[in-house]
Amino acid sequence: MNDPYAGLAQALDKLPNGFPSTEEGLEIVLLKKIFDPEEAALAGNLRAAMEPVDRIAERCGQEVRSIRPRLLRMAKRGLAWFQEREGKPFFRLAPFIVGIYEAQVQQMDVELASLFERYMAAGGAKGIMTPQPALHRVLPAQNVVKSEWVLPYDDVRLILAGAKTFSVRPCICRKEQALLGHPCGYPLEVCLSFSGRERPPQPEDLSREQALALLDRCEEAGLVHTVSNIQEGLGYVCNCCGCCCGILRFVNELGLSSSVAQANYFAVIDPNECQGCGICQERCQVHAIAEAHGVSEVRKERCIGCGLCVSGCTHGAARLLPKSAEQVVHPPRDFGQWERDRLRNRGLS
Repeated sequence: MNDPYAGLAQALDKLPNGFPSTEEGLEIVLLKKIFDPEEAALAGNLRAAMEPVDRIAERCGQEVRSIRPRLLRMAKRGLAWFQEREGKPFFRLAPFIVGIYEAQVQQMDVELASLFERYMAAGGAKGIMTPQPALHRVLPAQNVVKSEWVLPYDDVRLILAGAKTFSVRPCICRKEQALLGHPCGYPLEVCLSFSGRERPPQPEDLSREQALALLDRCEEAGLVHTVSNIQEGLGYVCNCCGCCCGILRFVNELGLSSSVAQANYFAVIDPNECQGCGICQERCQVHAIAEAHGVSEVRKERCIGCGLCVSGCTHGAARLLPKSAEQVVHPPRDFGQWERDRLRNRGLS
């Protein structure tokens, strides 16, 4: 009998996001922690595209009435993605990151946290975070870039303008690090999800005003806004720190500078205006600002264009400027384009 976990691992690695194997087989151990054998076998038979239940059932050699409730339970746990089309349920395999892992925030315990860290250190991080386009991109802080320079996909308030529902949940990265004995002190309840579709109210829901206030608090605390690396169809804003959150932590700890798409801006600090207070250095989550001759200086090659140095500077010495036209990198139009680009760059198209 084929190992359902090996089959699922292979299926996940064929997705654009990737799920590379490791010498120790840590990917299998990690999947066993999250999936039971029946779930792993069913998930391994899902594809990258949404499919109706009857097609999935035929592939698995099982009854629709048996498969459908199991798929719905898996979708509720984030192990599969669900979409309703003309009143009928469609399902596809969720990627490991961003997808399955983030859905484990309520189930996260010390064992899962440790397994995940071991897997990422053994090659998972490099295999998932290095291919392009990057999983996430940086949004500049609000009101730190001249309005005429801000592209629509960079304006966090404009992105939220069309949403009808908002909800918040804990940051799984901070929860994981706290379980491993590395709490950072930044706010935990900061992962903001939103949708343009109406749905029944949920306990974690926010109003639009509360969602915008949450973004204000995150900027004040010194957290970086990041979103899916696409222009259209966004559904969440993460608020990241460089000590816990994977995409920025891997920049700092593993040197994977391509793990997040930088904003199309860069910071500069006027040495004549800088008072050497060091606030900008403390707020920079990727250590792009350092002291030089008594004032702060930006290392442009490390700057991700988040603008936290600008919003935190009480002396008006820091500014965010647009990159030159030849340096600007536009994100893929939507998730479908992102997946096609990523598959091509991984040699899987």
